[in-house]
Amino acid sequence: MWSKLPHIVLKYRLALMILLLLFTVFMGYMARDVKMAFNFNTAVPETDENYKYFQDFKKNFGEDGNILVLGVKDSSLYELDNFLKYEALNKKLRSVEGITNVISLATLQNITKNQDSRSFELTPLIKQSPTSQAELDSIMAAALNLKFYSGQLMNVKNGATLILITMDREVLNSKLRNDVVGEIQGIGKAFSADTGIELHYSGMPFVRTIMQEMTAKELKLFIVLSIAITALILFLFFRSWTAVVFPLIVIGVVVTWVMGTLGILQYNINVLTGLIPSIIIVIGIPNSIYLLNKYHQDFAKHGNKMKALSLMIRKIGLVTFITNFTTAIGFLVLVTTDITLLKEFGLVAGINILATFVVSMVLIPGIFSYLPAPKPAQLKHLDFKMTGRALTLLDLLVHRHRYRVFIITFVVVGVSLYGVSKLYSVAYMVDDIPEESTLKQDLYFFEENFNGVMPLEIIVDFGKPRSSLNARNLRKVERLEIGLDSIDFVSQPISIVSFAKAIRQAYYNGDSNRYSLPSPSDRNAILNYLSNQKDEDGLLNSFVDTTGQVLRVSLKTWDLGSVKMDSLITQVVEPRINEVFGEDEDVHTSVTGSTLLFVKGNKFLIENLQMSLLLAFAIIAVIMAILFANFRMIIISMVPNLIPLILTAGIMGFFGIPLKPSTALIFSIAFGISVDDSIHFLAKYRQELFANKFFVPIAISNSIKETGSSMLYTSIVLFFGFVIFVFSDFGGTVALGLLTSLTLLFAMVTNLTVLPALLMVFDSGKRDLNFHPLIEHYEFYIEDEDEEIDTQNLLIKSNDPFVGSTDKDNKDS
Repeated sequence: MWSKLPHIVLKYRLALMILLLLFTVFMGYMARDVKMAFNFNTAVPETDENYKYFQDFKKNFGEDGNILVLGVKDSSLYELDNFLKYEALNKKLRSVEGITNVISLATLQNITKNQDSRSFELTPLIKQSPTSQAELDSIMAAALNLKFYSGQLMNVKNGATLILITMDREVLNSKLRNDVVGEIQGIGKAFSADTGIELHYSGMPFVRTIMQEMTAKELKLFIVLSIAITALILFLFFRSWTAVVFPLIVIGVVVTWVMGTLGILQYNINVLTGLIPSIIIVIGIPNSIYLLNKYHQDFAKHGNKMKALSLMIRKIGLVTFITNFTTAIGFLVLVTTDITLLKEFGLVAGINILATFVVSMVLIPGIFSYLPAPKPAQLKHLDFKMTGRALTLLDLLVHRHRYRVFIITFVVVGVSLYGVSKLYSVAYMVDDIPEESTLKQDLYFFEENFNGVMPLEIIVDFGKPRSSLNARNLRKVERLEIGLDSIDFVSQPISIVSFAKAIRQAYYNGDSNRYSLPSPSDRNAILNYLSNQKDEDGLLNSFVDTTGQVLRVSLKTWDLGSVKMDSLITQVVEPRINEVFGEDEDVHTSVTGSTLLFVKGNKFLIENLQMSLLLAFAIIAVIMAILFANFRMIIISMVPNLIPLILTAGIMGFFGIPLKPSTALIFSIAFGISVDDSIHFLAKYRQELFANKFFVPIAISNSIKETGSSMLYTSIVLFFGFVIFVFSDFGGTVALGLLTSLTLLFAMVTNLTVLPALLMVFDSGKRDLNFHPLIEHYEFYIEDEDEEIDTQNLLIKSNDPFVGSTDKDNKDS
């Protein structure tokens, strides 16, 4: 197949390029409906028990993360003029389409007793706007008397207060959410400008919106930066615009295919899939560098353009396919996980990395066959003195100081392993946001004044319909709430118990001393009132399901991070639940909510990424076994690519960079890419062994000098290509870019020092001439075969002056 590939690619190049163009147009058409992700992406698989609990919770009680929160801590708010503007702010917020409810001091609903209908009803605390400061002070005193809202809406210690904005579920998980949040921010900014009172914003809808908008902005930024940096590096290397423009066209085609793949698979752009175009740009450019470098090297030898292109395809084609395949493996192994987020990222990236090979092998030979032959100025990079000196030094290092290389490597790996022992795993709900950002500072405001905004829900199923309203069960729930209220970093609980206490307070005409569960003496009278009650406002359904069997206890927590949050739930919250309900066999309890799913999802992500990395090791080891059919060569090829991973993990441990989904991705991605250098080097090494009578030192020297320049070029492109992610506002993306860059830089060094040093010591160079592993099976690895290529069979009759051979070409061929 590979021996025929040059003939197919060059003879049918026009037809292949037209076909590729038509397919690109189709993929562009399929990309037209690709949208940003707006739904809550959990890493917990749908088969998980906690995931099922959360889905049941949403069916019974709706979304737990649909409340956007505005906070105020300013005494001037309670001045008449400002409070009237605060009232107007609430009315404007309530008028925003997509907002279902707004609760604040200005819109408080008081539960009152209607003796005529013998029922309870909700009445506005502020029936009409106050006209004097004394009237406003009286209203605020009445508000403080409503114990139901104390700790939920007001901080009685320092006067901080909240506006709770409930968002429609359909809006929450659609593009309209961004418009609604933007309109809320606009209204809030106008209020702040008018009053000088600062508003703080948080809540899951707000956090998700800001992070999604940042993702969309960075998608465009990184595409521009990756194109700019790769174009600059290509130009500095090749000093030719053709060597810049056409590789970028290759990448442009593949990026279009990426977006088309998202469209075909109906995937949305999220924080991971949004990185794929930039990653494809960075990973795809090395294909062009290896191909063009080989093309220029062969053309410099004999001056025959078509022969050089043919040799480029024959000698680099299979190796490029294998390297693209191993790189794709680093992504495709993510498909084996149970996490949708990783599956989508791995599948789209893996498919299009393989597509990069197809596009490169069609466009690079095809386009350059129509272009003029390279001029001497375009070949100067082959004699770049700085590169030559660097490779000569590396060659001398490997030949004369290889044992020193081993000693230094051993010491560095030992120190790194100590750093690995310090590595830890943690992630936050509002993760990777800079400390100085408004989003992070506002989050701290709500944590300090209201014990956070991250939702946590406790579900209690009493096993029988209407049993949740049983007095004995309500007392148990009250005991649970008292126990939960004493926990640091957790807000005051709210449940049907809170509602029952507020009802009793209302029955006694608002006496705050009566804010407690109905006693045996007044229970029947209160129940008589409740029997005439219509739950038109859905208050009861907010706390109890329609059967009256299941109730919820709602909490808010700090964004403590996955480790502390897991400890909080498993070592504090759940034990207190068991203290109250542990002996009741008929009662089933569970902790749920988006916060719990996040904590559990982080564990799943780390575990799945670790398994995917091991799977990548195994698959690539199998590939190496197929290529070399020699256990010793498998070990020799893998060691230089494992060392960089250890060094990176050690750096993370020493510098306190936690292992989390964004940083755990580094290892499988970097491993898949770094193996490419080993394959290119070993392929050239095998070729040089045959050309130099299996004399290892010369084979290694020639391999370093010829393949080394491409390895240097591609490593520089990859380094700076991933470094661009340091411009992200997400700390995880910054770490992903920086650490991946360092890992690939380490891999280049180890593949140019440790790999040849290992070959010098452990490879005798002897080969069984009657047995050829896959890496040696194809004719193009034998240098003598170069002279057998008949370039005349590759030509297409054309009036194009650049197609065909010159007299010099015919003579050389």
